[in-house]
Amino acid sequence: MNYSSENRLKKQNPQTQYPQPPFPRQPQERPGTVEDMTPRPDHGEESYKGNNRLEGRKALITGGDSGIGRAAAIAFAREGADVAINYLPEEEANAKQVIKLIEAEGRTAVAIPGDIIKEEFCEELVATAVEKMGGLDILVNNAGRQTAQKFITDITTEQFDNTFKVNVYALFWITRAAMPHLKEGASIINTASIQSFDPSANLLDYAQTKACIVSFTKSLAAQVADKGIRVNAVAPGPFWTPLQPSGGQPQDKIEEFGSSTLLKRPGQPVECAPVYVLLASQEASYITGETMGLSGGTMPF
Repeated sequence: MNYSSENRLKKQNPQTQYPQPPFPRQPQERPGTVEDMTPRPDHGEESYKGNNRLEGRKALITGGDSGIGRAAAIAFAREGADVAINYLPEEEANAKQVIKLIEAEGRTAVAIPGDIIKEEFCEELVATAVEKMGGLDILVNNAGRQTAQKFITDITTEQFDNTFKVNVYALFWITRAAMPHLKEGASIINTASIQSFDPSANLLDYAQTKACIVSFTKSLAAQVADKGIRVNAVAPGPFWTPLQPSGGQPQDKIEEFGSSTLLKRPGQPVECAPVYVLLASQEASYITGETMGLSGGTMPF
């Protein structure tokens, strides 16, 4: 598969632009790695071209080592932003790849490993990003925990608690810590999900957290509009990221992942990148409190 920028941007059938199922079963241990995915996801490493739409901005992205966070990090750097990424220590290998790609654009790249289920670390994360970059203009709350379980009785309290800590508590802690540093023209972008609106039976706890994110986004947007800060969410559908084979979906679902969309395939992370860039940029000056769907035609609104 040709993941060049020339191929991605040329006029073509979106159904066949990227790999379609069936895919091989590929179980991974959480948190998963890009290296073990077949086919390899496109985060924009070769295919995303920037246009200086974020020149001089400073962005913090959680879950920036792989998936949608990695695609946003690459795109932001190519649009002229300095970028700090957070990730789990065991994701260091993937994170190093992203750091090299940011630095290749002549931008400041800051790697901040650590677990965001801890309130103290969330505060340190923001403080470190601000110190290393000299400020903060864009916050992307993207890191997520997803574990498929067939029945509610299969969901342990530990899993339920961890899902909410990663997806909801951390988003609150990080945003609260970031707020004093965000000035007029700043942008907060939260990664929600199609699960916010059309929850799957096997993602009971995850879907609840993503609905929380949509509500959080709208409430916070109303709070900070008078400060000149915009807050929006992106609601992806099935995207080809390590979250899926590392417990986010059962392996039989991986084989046909994305086939139920109108485009008959999963989205590639790079296909999210232009939306995150738009919401981060001044071009989205009249967009706040919104949730933008990216679901291959299956979003129920």
